Amino acid sequence: QVQLVESGGGLVQPGGSLRLSCAASGIIFRINAMGWYRQASGKQRELVAAISSGGSTNYADSVKGRFTISRDNAKNTMYLQMNSLKAEDTAVYYCNAGRGSLYKGPYDYWGQGTQVTVSS
Repeated sequence: QVQLVESGGGLVQPGGSLRLSCAASGIIFRINAMGWYRQASGKQRELVAAISSGGSTNYADSVKGRFTISRDNAKNTMYLQMNSLKAEDTAVYYCNAGRGSLYKGPYDYWGQGTQVTVSS
């Protein structure tokens, strides 16, 4: 099994920044691709960004130029740097990981989610 634990969510003002982290543990060889999804109240879960084991990335159009996904394979940890946050970025953010191609998520394993609220 694979366990994913997110951290770093919280309340931030519009225009501010947050960094989310996702630490993976367990049977790590089952992971090559990782990603962040989010789900706003009353809406479907959507892809935010994904990253391959080699560092290739895929972003939703709504976050391009504002969010940066990265990973530290030595630490089995993935990050999401979120800048210029907007009210519409408010959602529960989920870490997602598994074996698959960059553009074929979501993958098998999910974290518990972390709330991001953008409000003045």
